[in-house]
Amino acid sequence: MRSIATCYNEHAIKVSDSYCSGPSNRAYVTPKLTPSVAKEVTCIYKAKLLNQKQLLITLTWYNRILGQGLVVNVDEYKTNSSSSSFYSSSSSWEESKSSSSSSSQRLRKEKGSRTFQSCNLKIEVFWDFSTADYDNGGPEPTSGFYVLVMADSELGLILGDKIEEVLDLKKYKTLISQQKFSLVSRSEHVSGNAVYSTKAQFCDSGIAHDILIKCDRDDEGGSKSPVLTVSIDKKNIFQVKRLKWNFRGNQAIFLDGLLVDLMWDIHDWLFNPKSGRAVFMFRTRSGLDSRLWLEEKVLEHKGQDRPEFSLLICACKNPD
Repeated sequence: MRSIATCYNEHAIKVSDSYCSGPSNRAYVTPKLTPSVAKEVTCIYKAKLLNQKQLLITLTWYNRILGQGLVVNVDEYKTNSSSSSFYSSSSSWEESKSSSSSSSQRLRKEKGSRTFQSCNLKIEVFWDFSTADYDNGGPEPTSGFYVLVMADSELGLILGDKIEEVLDLKKYKTLISQQKFSLVSRSEHVSGNAVYSTKAQFCDSGIAHDILIKCDRDDEGGSKSPVLTVSIDKKNIFQVKRLKWNFRGNQAIFLDGLLVDLMWDIHDWLFNPKSGRAVFMFRTRSGLDSRLWLEEKVLEHKGQDRPEFSLLICACKNPD
């Protein structure tokens, strides 16, 4: 009897390590393509405190007409949380600011600190992106910044390359090594052409992969109908043709030893082009639906968390 891994392997596309990209600060885009610009990026981190309490720390970077900014939200992580809950939590901060949660904090200044209460904890946020660098005019800084979140004076989240300006790294070296936080969900709201470029790391032990999604005419095939193409690390993974019938679908991909599901929905692009948007989602499988489902018992026995990550792209395309 064949193993479940063998069965999945026959139908999933494997991204070979030989195609993995090297260190890079920008996602790969061919010279002929102009990628759309992200207007808002939401990252959800799961933080584990020393008392074993777990938090979900959400950072939403936005780029509006009135300027750039950051929204911080802290919630308690529930043990029954799943990728679907992260999916719903990745919505725009404007859509969620009217909810019952009062822990969302909009940081309008480029540098400062903020203290508030959430989950019966004293939350302190320190940030500075006054000299930050941004790629392609996006809202999320890539260098020259820091964001520090503390819960009851305990380190919860550390981001950026200028953290030494606010934190004594030698003094907190032990605490930093013990600190556990990981990115579990990332969502990008973009608009422009039907070309989307980003980077994503699907597990802590993996590397950041260049992801390119485009929807245009198949010049090589001579067809005037649009074709959906997905590339990872400069390699075309697959194409979807006849989009009027295949406007929704999914494809399994092997990446960094994980089974990753890619789901797309471009219905409104085709049938409601004036106001429609497309949705693309990459999600790592975990538990019984994974090819490595036998590892679930091993991870539970060792007290480790199962790998989980989702990347959501909500894309608004300019009318043709």
